Amino acid sequence: MTTALPAGARRRALAAAFTTATLAALGSLCGAPQAYAQAGASAYPQRPVRLVVGFPAGSGPDIVARLLAQKLSEGWGNQGVVVDNKPGAGGLIAASEVARAQPDGYTLMLGETGQLAIAPSSYSKLAYDPKKDFVPVSQVVTSNFMLVANPAKVPARDVKQFVEWSRAQKGLFMGTFGAGTPGHFGAFLFGEAIGLKPEPVHYKTTGDALGGLFGGDVSAAFASVGLSAANVKAGKLVALASSGETRSPTLPDVPTFREQGYPLLAFNSWFGIVVPARTPPDIVARLEADIRKAVQSADGKAKLEEAGFGVTGTTAQEFSRLIAADTVRWGKAVAATGFKAD
Repeated sequence: MTTALPAGARRRALAAAFTTATLAALGSLCGAPQAYAQAGASAYPQRPVRLVVGFPAGSGPDIVARLLAQKLSEGWGNQGVVVDNKPGAGGLIAASEVARAQPDGYTLMLGETGQLAIAPSSYSKLAYDPKKDFVPVSQVVTSNFMLVANPAKVPARDVKQFVEWSRAQKGLFMGTFGAGTPGHFGAFLFGEAIGLKPEPVHYKTTGDALGGLFGGDVSAAFASVGLSAANVKAGKLVALASSGETRSPTLPDVPTFREQGYPLLAFNSWFGIVVPARTPPDIVARLEADIRKAVQSADGKAKLEEAGFGVTGTTAQEFSRLIAADTVRWGKAVAATGFKAD
C-alpha cells in the first residue's frame, strides 16, 4: 500500500526531481562541444567539403584552390572537395559569406592578402572582421608579381627603359585587377620608387585587365607569375621586373626590381586556408596537418610550382603571424595613398 505524501512534500519532491534532470541535461550539453570536436576530428570529413574562392574560374586563387582540392580529396579517400567560386568586390563577397557559415569544418575559404590584410585599412566598414571572424589554418602559397607590358605598345624591355618612356608620355597609367588589391598598392609603391604618380585603372576581372594591356589602354600592370607566365613565354607580354626577393623559377630570365636598382621594391601576395571562427580546434588541427601534407607532397608541390606559385604550407600559428604583420605593412601603404574603397 502506498502512502500519499502531503501536498508540500509532493511539491518539494517534484522540484528536486526537475532540478536533477535539468542539471543532468545541462551537463550533457556542456560536454557536447568537446565530444563533438573529438568525434568530428577522428571521422572528418564525412561529407563533401566546400572550398570557397572569392575570384572567378581561371584566376590565380582558383588555380590554387583546384589543385589543393584535388590533393585533399585524394588524402581523404576521394571524399569530395567542391570549389565554389564567389567572385566580386575583390573577394569581399566570399569572405562575408564564409564568416557567417556554420563552423563545422565543411566550409573553408582560400583567403588572400586583399581580403585578410588590406581590406581592414581600405574599407571604413567591412561586413566581416578578419581577426574575429576567421581562424587561420595554413598559408598555402606565395605569389610574386611581374611588371608586365604589351611589347607592341610599349618600347621598353627593362625598368629603366620603361621609366624613361613613361616620363616622355607624361603619365603612368597602371592597370589593376581591382581596387584595394596588392597590385593596386604595388602600383603606388612603384610610382613612389621611380618618382612618378601612377594613374590606376581598375578592372573587374583578370580578363578585362589583360584586355586593357593588349589594347594599349594602360601602360603596364602587376600580374601574378601564374597569370602572366604563359603570355610572357608566348611573346604577347614582356615582363620588365619581378617583385620577388629572388627571381621566379617560372620566369628565371626576368630580373628583380632589386637587381635593377630598386632595393626597397619587393612585395608579394599569398593565399591560405581560413575557416569560420568557433570551428572546433581538433578540426582545425586536422585540416592544418592534411593541407600541409597535400601541398608539400612531391606532386602537389610540383604542380603548384609549375603554375607559378611558391609553396609554403605553414602552421596555423605562422599563418596567423603573417596576416597580422601584413595587416600592419599594407595598412601603411593604404594610409600613404589616402585610398578608401567605400
